[in-house]
Amino acid sequence: MPRFSIVVPSHGVAGRLSQTLDSILAQSFGDFELIPVCDAPDSPAADVVAGYAERDSRVTPVHSPPSAGLAGARNTGLRSAVGGHVLFLDGDDVLVPGALAALDARLGAVGDVDVLYFEHERTPWWEGEPANPAAPLLAGAPDGAFSPGRVPRLTGVALPAWSAAYRRGFLTEQGLAFPGDHFTDTGFGGLVALRAERVAALRAVVVRHLLRRQGNRLNLPGEHHAELLDQTELVLTRAVEQGLPADRLGPLFEQLFAAVLKTAAHPRRLPAGRRAFFRRASALYRRHRPAGYQPPGGSLGVQHHLLAAGSYAAFRTLRAANRRAARAAALLPRPRGLRTRLRYAAGLRLPLDENLAVYCAYWGRGYACNPAAIHAKARELAPHIRSVFLVEPDAVDSVPRDVEYAVIGSRKYWQALARAKYLVNNANFADAVVKRPGSVHLQTQHGTPLKKMGADQATYPVVAAATGSFARLLARVDRWDYNLTSNRHSTEMWEKAFPGAHEILEYGYPRNDVYYTASAEDVARARKELGVPDGKKALLYAPTHRDYATGFASGLDLAEFCEAIGDDYVVLLRAHYFYDQGSSRGGGRIIDVTGHRSSEDVCLASDALITDYSSIMFDYANLDRPIVVYADDWEVYREVRGVYFDLMASPPGRVARTPEELAAVFRDGTYADESATALRAAFRERFCQFDDGRAAERVVRRVLLGEPPESIPPVIPLAERVPAPAAATLVRS
Repeated sequence: MPRFSIVVPSHGVAGRLSQTLDSILAQSFGDFELIPVCDAPDSPAADVVAGYAERDSRVTPVHSPPSAGLAGARNTGLRSAVGGHVLFLDGDDVLVPGALAALDARLGAVGDVDVLYFEHERTPWWEGEPANPAAPLLAGAPDGAFSPGRVPRLTGVALPAWSAAYRRGFLTEQGLAFPGDHFTDTGFGGLVALRAERVAALRAVVVRHLLRRQGNRLNLPGEHHAELLDQTELVLTRAVEQGLPADRLGPLFEQLFAAVLKTAAHPRRLPAGRRAFFRRASALYRRHRPAGYQPPGGSLGVQHHLLAAGSYAAFRTLRAANRRAARAAALLPRPRGLRTRLRYAAGLRLPLDENLAVYCAYWGRGYACNPAAIHAKARELAPHIRSVFLVEPDAVDSVPRDVEYAVIGSRKYWQALARAKYLVNNANFADAVVKRPGSVHLQTQHGTPLKKMGADQATYPVVAAATGSFARLLARVDRWDYNLTSNRHSTEMWEKAFPGAHEILEYGYPRNDVYYTASAEDVARARKELGVPDGKKALLYAPTHRDYATGFASGLDLAEFCEAIGDDYVVLLRAHYFYDQGSSRGGGRIIDVTGHRSSEDVCLASDALITDYSSIMFDYANLDRPIVVYADDWEVYREVRGVYFDLMASPPGRVARTPEELAAVFRDGTYADESATALRAAFRERFCQFDDGRAAERVVRRVLLGEPPESIPPVIPLAERVPAPAAATLVRS
């Protein structure tokens, strides 16, 4: 029997789960079993956990459906545990180095107590001083084992479940499990403290708890706050049944109602049903108030008196001024220009248009990418929804004639943004755009992340300086309701880069649908439109942006490259869109396609891809055509820009570090040999998970038509997908 069983629920934390598991498995004290609780065998967390289970026999994952909530996940883990003592960690907590050794030593000194409470550190997700809220509660605890009655303020309800180690036999004998769904720590902590006979304290930090940027899920608005009253009633009822002495009942009552009053006074937590919450809380207060109980002083004491009296009107008045000020600040629109502000503010006062959707791509650069693909599918599946595409003045010509558009900054632009029910973007809307209650914001993204993105850029000075205010970036993230992803890697990276309360949709990128739906005729049309000569093989060269470079400067002399590989090839040059200035570069065998509206057409027209670190490689892999990575400055790029994985260790094909190596792989045919094909297959398995030709349909059905997740078409397995045909089969020249 291991000394410890460590239960780690993992719902919604796949991006940070590895940190938790690493902190446990790296402990110097190794007598434990690790029980990660995953939603399902194919969930994002399960993918992370599977690798650990293969490498370490102490990792024994179990599964609990998301509908069972945190309480269900912990109870599932507890039922599977066989260790002497049980610890519960959140999936983004970490054990400090030496934590298990310290717990083992303390238990050895005090004996096998029912509960060993310890300190924890709450670490701000961004910056700020860590806090240790358990320290004051444990400061007066005796040095050895003691009965809970000796420290009346140690009620259990003010400490989270991950701030203690529990004797498994005690939990089993007493039939203790996590109650309810929400606020389960309150109920569990209170019931444990009521039943425990011998407890002890370790006055040292054992767990570091990450404060999520989006805050505790329990603090989000919703009807679930009524469950706080359920847990309060459960604990107080058990305390009375047990005949808890007055000196213990008073602190328990006060700590429970401190949480209740905090919720009752918080306008955002209870957008509806505040009066009903207050009335029920008032009835509970009067029913369970201990004889002779004296409320605390100050403002909190006033709230106690109003709750006892059931005076909701007076309680509401007490908080009204602050609520009005906060609401006014939150709703104040700030677009530039007085006239524009007034028009936009007037539009915000009108009802949402339930059948209006607004789309934008690349800050208004044109009709492109995922928003354009969703727009096209919406016209087919949801024709009742009016769609308006937002573009800059110089991008109006990119919009198909039958597509309604609005020029960014115009009156129509602000009117549409003020009234639209649905807002779809692959970048972000202007900071001035207000997230209206009832509106639905879909962030589609525009690539799979190799380079660091979002908040993860903060530790890279060159990138951070160009990014601007991270506070403003994250305020934009707060407007998202959905975030789209095309593979599990992106799911995990977006969670860290863009922390927020939105839902991840693992539906694939709609812009990549064409790679499975296009015909040979579509490929021929694209080649003709781009000017690819008949009989020539087209190599797409698509380098990415360098944050440390000024302007576009290809690290490859394309004229010399063309000369080196022979006359059978032409090169389609597609520079990063930052450098699209509408002018041509090169000629003859070098065709500049940077300004072409559709990157998808450019990919379809080519026979192979040459890129460095551009995310186009992840999209192009869907075509299952050869990819060569030209990495002449990988070390510099990785150091300055930051990356999520080592591309050199997991490339989509051959890697060349010099112009000579690049030319050689085309001359000798190794760009498409058996080894290169195997690398591409592994790359596709990892990064083409959800792109199958039906991504746009899934998005429209879920987001615009509101269909339930279980009715959305499933992803077609990779082995069953048929990519669009290539125009030519590349062979050795």
